[in-house]
Amino acid sequence: MVKMRLARRGRKKLSMFDIVVADARAPRDGKFIEKVGTYNPATNPASILIDEERAFHWLMVGAQPSDTVRAMLSYKGIMFRRHLQIGVDKGALTQEAADAKLAEWLKGKEAKIETKVSNLTKSKQDAAKARKDAEAKVKEARAEAIRKKAEVPAAPAAEAAPAAEEQA
Repeated sequence: MVKMRLARRGRKKLSMFDIVVADARAPRDGKFIEKVGTYNPATNPASILIDEERAFHWLMVGAQPSDTVRAMLSYKGIMFRRHLQIGVDKGALTQEAADAKLAEWLKGKEAKIETKVSNLTKSKQDAAKARKDAEAKVKEARAEAIRKKAEVPAAPAAEAAPAAEEQA
């Protein structure tokens, strides 16, 4: 039996994964038939790079994806493409109709991903601005404290001088 699954690489606490097609009996990081992509969970959103044509080919010839790889293939639209292609093979719809449905789905998915990336960027910028504003307030408070401290010794000296003149 042939499976599509993840093979771990990278260093401790900074893992990356290869998406591979391998015999089910082979070890996780061992011998594989073909590498069809990579997955990096350390980025936000996670980076998934897949050779879609090869992954689709392996799905159509019977490779069974693991649960995690199935989720990634669904995210990229490859499972939906397989679903549509099976419908075309059975005669339920035409190839043009299937391609149109897939293109529409991919367009919507791209919009969602772009929205998430822009929201992450905006929130990161807002957090940086908030940190900068907080730093500015702390800096102003310190400057005010230093100014008051400098004024206090000068004020008693000024009061002591008129008092000395009155006694004389």
